[in-house]
Amino acid sequence: MARSAPSTHVVMVGVPGLQWADLSEAGTPNLWALTGKSGAASMSTRAYPRPNRASTCPVAGWLTVSAGQRAGSAAGECTLPPAPQVAPDGSASVPGWAELASFNAATSYRATIGLLGQAVRDAGGTVAAVGPGAALVAADKSGKVQKYAESVGALGDLSRYNLVVADVDDLARAWITQPSATTTAPAPELTREARGQAVASADRRAGEILRLLPTGATALVAGLSDASATAHLHVATAVGPSTTGQPYRHGFLTATSTRQDALVTITDLTTTVLDLLGARVPEGAVGRPWMSDGPAPASVAETVKELSDADLASRVLVEVRAPFFAVFVAVQLLFYGVAAFAVRRRWGGPRVLAATQVLAVASGAVAVSTFLAQLVPWWNLAHPMAALIGTIMGFAGLLAALAFAGPWRTHVLGPLTVVAGVTSLALMIDVMTGSRLQVNAVTGYEPVTGGRFYGFSNIAFAVYATGTILALAGVAQALMERGRRVTALAACLAYGLLAIFADGWPGWGADFGGVPAFVLGFAVFMLMVSGRRVTLGKLVIVAAAGAALIGAIAFADWLRPSDQRTHLGAFVQQVIEGEALPVIGRKLGAMLGTLGNWQLTGLSLAALAFLYLVLARPSQWGASALSLAYTRAPTLRAGLFGVLTSALVGFLINDSGIAIPAMALTVAVPLTLAASIRALQRSGPTTPGRPSAPAGSTAPPGPATP
Repeated sequence: MARSAPSTHVVMVGVPGLQWADLSEAGTPNLWALTGKSGAASMSTRAYPRPNRASTCPVAGWLTVSAGQRAGSAAGECTLPPAPQVAPDGSASVPGWAELASFNAATSYRATIGLLGQAVRDAGGTVAAVGPGAALVAADKSGKVQKYAESVGALGDLSRYNLVVADVDDLARAWITQPSATTTAPAPELTREARGQAVASADRRAGEILRLLPTGATALVAGLSDASATAHLHVATAVGPSTTGQPYRHGFLTATSTRQDALVTITDLTTTVLDLLGARVPEGAVGRPWMSDGPAPASVAETVKELSDADLASRVLVEVRAPFFAVFVAVQLLFYGVAAFAVRRRWGGPRVLAATQVLAVASGAVAVSTFLAQLVPWWNLAHPMAALIGTIMGFAGLLAALAFAGPWRTHVLGPLTVVAGVTSLALMIDVMTGSRLQVNAVTGYEPVTGGRFYGFSNIAFAVYATGTILALAGVAQALMERGRRVTALAACLAYGLLAIFADGWPGWGADFGGVPAFVLGFAVFMLMVSGRRVTLGKLVIVAAAGAALIGAIAFADWLRPSDQRTHLGAFVQQVIEGEALPVIGRKLGAMLGTLGNWQLTGLSLAALAFLYLVLARPSQWGASALSLAYTRAPTLRAGLFGVLTSALVGFLINDSGIAIPAMALTVAVPLTLAASIRALQRSGPTTPGRPSAPAGSTAPPGPATP
């Protein structure tokens, strides 16, 4: 059945480079007034990544809206969009369109530029463009624009068009055409005065367009790219009828692509336009329509400040992430060195050994503390890096205090179970309530990068799976010591299956690569804790079950309407269309590339070396510390094997690669060290190389290794 021509009107005003921090009541009165009556959000403008360039160039931003998928150009430097070639009848064509189309079709994203303009035309709508950047969006797949003008006034009555796209390029032009700009390096940042003048000019031009809106039209204003060498979040506003038929009200916008309050993406803009016009959204468009979310602060000033703070947090995160991990790795390596002396050489005696145990528990709590730190606005403080480290250390200290606060502190696995349990529960609750702790976390999502915004990130999955398996090892040990073996196995199975479900379910964790790794690790743990042998045949069966499980979840997600699918359902669609191999190839390349991260690779090797060469070998305290821990708490061995299995499989099948075992071991090894020290303390004085049998044991422990 043929679709009727659209009867609605959408005016999209693109202002490349516009940030929420640019708005003020005096400097941008038109955009300020618009914010007071529209839905507003921060917008991630990540386009096709170019080498050595973190920010999004204007051409890439416009082409990404055109394609509904990350797109860009082959140009090594940022340039202004080319002026279209205008025909006598007012139509136009974009120069170099065929080259742009070929370039984007060959990228791993396989973006189809012209998708938006073509979809509107196929639906019987009319499209007009004002300015060169707008022509890139309004063009159909052949690069043709139905109507083009240099100014909005030259278009005449805007109600003659279903979609009007306007390019307000003052910021981008001021940045790119600076006298100091060169073609061999990114243009420098605009001075405050130059930026203020460009923003004021953009506000005047946007105001002129908004005053010409047809009755009942929806206006979308968006900062489509960066106008700086630094990536930012940008302005997104919508006023008029929404995709649900109700008006966009004063408040925040969201989209199912992010599931975050006041956060949308540039590819959502494409889908929003098509949805507003009632045009079919092609499969190539990956965004989701903008929707009204919660209410914004009552005053415009508070709304602008809150959205400006979101950009500040994301920008500060980008700046502190690399130095944070450098400090994190250095401290971990130093800690392993000190702990090796304390455990193997009796350096400092029992007091140092006890202090090492406390530090080990705190160290094992650092990973989850990087997420809990989002409860404190550390990015607003004068020295963000110091504030971040202080906040993380504060939470780690609180968890360590909790681990030693109760009667469980005397048990070999007591502190381990508390920290691991908090880790598992905190991250499970987080994904069940919107993954807010992961956004802008130093180990979580960067909204500016715009990879993912909800569910479990690969690093969060590594921490979560490790915490879950180790916590279950502690619970199982406590119950089995009371003679409740069946209860222990039932409790582990029930919570483990819930944890795996939370990891994979599209509405919560939405973790495609994590589920098979988690299933295998959990299966190894359950087999060992129940006293059964782990064989290759059993692992193959479990691996097949894990793959079938995530396949079933992805298929169920695919059965939902396309605008409600997560990346799990989107992958099924890519398989159907024969486009899955480029995605797999991109992720495989990313996984292998992570091995070049010497910090995380070195941390992983150091943690494994510490586990095998320090904890698993006899020391001057007597027997192997790990052997003593295994003897006093046999479920620890099952838990550690489960964690190592999950980390290894996660490394092999996820694009984050080495980051998964690095973070998993950051939790597992310090907590295992703490358990081993407690086992040493409870074993009493021994002769080097001759362990004493623990209470209740009929034979000395053997040299078990993980």
